[in-house]
Amino acid sequence: MSSLNLDDFTDLIERPDGGVRRDAEERRERQGLPPGALGRLDELGEWLSAAQSAVPVKTVDRPRVVLFAGDHGVAELGVSARPAGSAAALVRAVLAGESPAAVLARRQEVPVRVVDMALDCDPAELPEEVAGHRVRRGSGRIDVEDALTADEAERAVRAGMAVADEEADSGTDLVVLGDISVGGTTPAATLIAALCGTDASVVTGRGGEAIDDLAWMRKCAAVRDALRRARPVLGDQLELLAAVGGADLAAMTGFLLQCAVRRTPVILDGVVASAAALVAQRVAFRSPDWWLAGHDSGEPAQAKALDRMALEPLLAHGVKVGEGVGGLLALPLVRAAAALSAELPERKPAEDAPAQAGLSEGDPAEDAPAADEGLPSGADRP
Repeated sequence: MSSLNLDDFTDLIERPDGGVRRDAEERRERQGLPPGALGRLDELGEWLSAAQSAVPVKTVDRPRVVLFAGDHGVAELGVSARPAGSAAALVRAVLAGESPAAVLARRQEVPVRVVDMALDCDPAELPEEVAGHRVRRGSGRIDVEDALTADEAERAVRAGMAVADEEADSGTDLVVLGDISVGGTTPAATLIAALCGTDASVVTGRGGEAIDDLAWMRKCAAVRDALRRARPVLGDQLELLAAVGGADLAAMTGFLLQCAVRRTPVILDGVVASAAALVAQRVAFRSPDWWLAGHDSGEPAQAKALDRMALEPLLAHGVKVGEGVGGLLALPLVRAAAALSAELPERKPAEDAPAQAGLSEGDPAEDAPAADEGLPSGADRP
């Protein structure tokens, strides 16, 4: 029997401070712009205040991108536009600064951390800080076999928890969570279909690099077959991750849960991160209060998962590349919300009087009543 009891997270995870959020809302009402003028940025600033337990909110100064990497055996079926076992090439592009995520992160001065959980390559080909948490070489083909053994699933979840602790201890104040995988959208769709009680065809998308109709049918069949294997273990999330997840998905689940324990806010990237989040929500129902959905990738499984978690994407630009790109695009919005909430001054009560009376500062009030006219004794003046 596993020594890791995921049920413990239910007691360990608390919601962001509701009292602090109310204080942040009241502070926002005292700032110069009218309520609603900043749209969703107001909500983001208040959410960050609650997550930080701070009013005014602290600006986001030390964000970080964390990408969990792995190959999936199901890619052998031709369910991905990329060759099976080729995720290591994507990792090298990120490390070399040549991927879209690396470019965006560099322009925003955000460090990127890649964590190899199950790449199908010799670990010696990668830096030790990348390969140090690896659980196995490639995850199993989920339509006919388990992705992981029970021990591997536990090790992967614990690895994700350890990475979350390392980030919190180093002072990271917000994480953009993504994946680097080949075949990863197939187990992600399977997990989401299993947890939402939907059919394979409802959740099967075409991936980051769009597949043709024949590949989509193969992918749909793989999700259908994997679902048959998932349903008997729906009551145990660790068994579910072992059966139809993968080392990267299991690590992301542990990472998200421990980030919630450590009160570290997270921006979710695409469908793989959303699938891990949905598993984490099943483990601890309060955990989604610590996450934002960065964007809508257009994957049907992601839409299902976000709807189940009541998370509304910040952006909808149809970005499908993965690797944290959608989350990185949303990061400036979150940082802008924090900066505005923190730095907009509160107006002084005396400054509001001319505006409320419909007068410009310095205008004569020829038609206005005398200062005390019509006011009961002792009444406050506007």
